[in-house]
Amino acid sequence: SHKDPQSVAVLGAPFSKGQKKRGVEHGPKVIRDAGLMERLSNFDFSVHDFGDLNFQHLEEDEPYMDVKFPRTVGAANKKLSGAVRNAVSAGHTLLMLGGDHSLAIGSVSGHAQHCPDLCLIWVDAHADINTPMTSPSGNLHGQPVAFMLKELQDKMPDIPGFSWTKPFLSSRDLVYIGLRDVDPGEYQFLKSLGIQYFTMRDIDRLGIQRVMEVTFDHLLARKQRPIHLSFDIDAFDPSLAPATGTPVNGGLTYREGIYIAEEIHNTGLLSVMDLVEVNPDLGASPEAVEATATLAVDVIASSLGQTREGAHTSMDEIPPGKNDTELRL
Repeated sequence: SHKDPQSVAVLGAPFSKGQKKRGVEHGPKVIRDAGLMERLSNFDFSVHDFGDLNFQHLEEDEPYMDVKFPRTVGAANKKLSGAVRNAVSAGHTLLMLGGDHSLAIGSVSGHAQHCPDLCLIWVDAHADINTPMTSPSGNLHGQPVAFMLKELQDKMPDIPGFSWTKPFLSSRDLVYIGLRDVDPGEYQFLKSLGIQYFTMRDIDRLGIQRVMEVTFDHLLARKQRPIHLSFDIDAFDPSLAPATGTPVNGGLTYREGIYIAEEIHNTGLLSVMDLVEVNPDLGASPEAVEATATLAVDVIASSLGQTREGAHTSMDEIPPGKNDTELRL
């Protein structure tokens, strides 16, 4: 069933106001510096670099119900949603480089404007489904999914900066993979809405192959539809991805993360991918930052068709090991 994308567009979103720690706005740059475009040039599809969006920081942006920088985050996501919609409607498979995970509000909603039947795979240590009333921190990077779900409409206040968006996703169109740090209110939502999710314990129990089978069974059994993959680098164990804002021990192994990406590629349905929360300011050393960014590139490449069994471009014929005169003796 799998098909390679015709063309891939890369869009940077250097934005950090969905959380408190400086540095995550440099994520797009360090992922590019880790050789992203070179890696993508090895594939058969065409690659278009749309550069980085420019985001305004609003001077007057008081907290609203403890939500930090609501107008700044809202405006950034409005801008991003338009850019994502344009890229997808132009026929590209889009790769969005964050920035923090609040950007998923714009990324997924822009995608949904062109592909209303999309489904969402959220790979993350965190569920990011707090509302302003349940959020322990007020940071919007822990709340993006709550903005998307129709079932949470009555639980969401009107937050300044977000009048442009309304909920567009049903809870049955979402699967979480890698959860291991879920807040009490979030746990209530996961249970009461019947959301399909796999914690790290579930991955230990079932194995990553079964997790992916159940994921696709849940999302694609009724019909094939575009996949939005929102991948938070903190889904990986901090030993692999140390340069991130909210690391949680006991995360995905390298092989589990790559397997998730490969299986999503094999559906032939990946339409938009977010890769977020790489924060170079939080690596203990340049090596830690580089390891995190290189891991991000590996996951992206696997999502777009890099395999572990060898080249995707086939060699037409293997050159002989001996020349003709030797063979004729």
